[in-house]
Formats: sequence, structure tokens, C-alpha cells
Amino acid sequence: MGIFGRISDIFKANINDALDNAEDPSKMIKLMVVEMQESISKATSGLATAMAQEKKLERDYKQHAKAAQQWEQKAMQALSAGNEDLARKALAKKADSEGQANQYKGMYDQAASTTSKLKGQVDMLKSKLSEARMKESTLQARSEAAKAQKQIAKEVGSLDFSSSFSKFDKFEEKILKQEAEAQAFTELAEGENASLDDDFKMLEQNSAVDDDLARLRAKLNQGG
Repeated sequence: MGIFGRISDIFKANINDALDNAEDPSKMIKLMVVEMQESISKATSGLATAMAQEKKLERDYKQHAKAAQQWEQKAMQALSAGNEDLARKALAKKADSEGQANQYKGMYDQAASTTSKLKGQVDMLKSKLSEARMKESTLQARSEAAKAQKQIAKEVGSLDFSSSFSKFDKFEEKILKQEAEAQAFTELAEGENASLDDDFKMLEQNSAVDDDLARLRAKLNQGG
């Protein structure tokens, strides 16, 4: 298993464990972003190591390939000088350098392929982190809204509406009774005032009649 496979397993294990024990989704979202950042940091470190190894293998390959060319030139130089034995030795060195160069070329090609894959994986992780950061605020807002909705539902669920409205009905009945009593007292008071007014009117009327009687008597007395 490569370094990215181990990082992925650790990341999944940490997240799954946190999800099992999480109580606050908003905290979980932040934790996931932090976990992704740490994973990218580890992956980037691993990529840097792989790139350094690739560069070293490339240098070793080119060094042995260059040595093989140099030994071939020396073999030609020795052969031109008529020293075939020295030329053979130089060619033997050339063959050895070419063998080393081929080995390092194979390792270098494999390292280059691995590094390319690692770069792709790091880029993917960075893209996922960017996506997670964009979703973080939205998910947190949704989490807060869900908590608020849950709290409201709990408050509503704790209320006994039938009992509350039954009490309201009783209060309404008492208020209606009080209003009826107030209306009755008002009408009685108005009735008493009306009776008193009638008495005064009658008194005034009787006084007028008495005055008329007195006037008539006086008139009769004058006539007799």
C-alpha cells in the first residue's frame, strides 16, 4: 500500500469515528476540513519525497549514460592509437556503464510514472478541499437551521394545546359573565335615573295644575 492509500485509510477511519461520536454537525464539518488539510499536507510531503527520488534516479541514469559515451570515445582513441587491448578494456567499461544506465533508466521511468500519479492524487485532494470549503458555510447554515427547527419542534411538542385552549374557554366565559353583569348594572342605573326624571316631570306637571286651579278660583271669586 502506497502513502496515499495509507493517508486515505487514516482519513476515513478518523472521519467515521468522529461521525459515530459527533453531536454537533457544524463541528464535524470543520473537523472534516481540518482532516483534509492534514491529509493534503502529508500527501504533499510524500510527493516531494517521490519527486526528489525521481530527480536522483534521473541524475544517476544520465551520469551512467554519459560515462558509457565517454568510455566509447576512449575506446576509439585507443584503437586509433593502435592499442586494441586498451580499447577492449574501455569497451568493457562502456558495457558496464550502459548496464548501469539501463537499470537506472528503468527505475527512473517507474519513479516518473509514480510521481505523475501522486501529482494527480494531490491535485484531486486539493480540488476536494476547495469544494469542501465552498460547501462548509452552506452546510453550517443548514446545520444551524436544523438545530433551530428542532428546538422549535421540541417547544411546540411540549405544549398541551387542548388544555391551553380549554383554559382560554374558561377565561372567556368569566369575561362574558363580567361583561353581562356590567351591562346589567348599567341598565339598572339608567332605569333609576329615568324614574327619578319622571318623578320630577310629574312634580312639575302637578305644580302647573295647582297654579291653574288657583287662577280659576281667583277668577271665580272676582266674578261673584
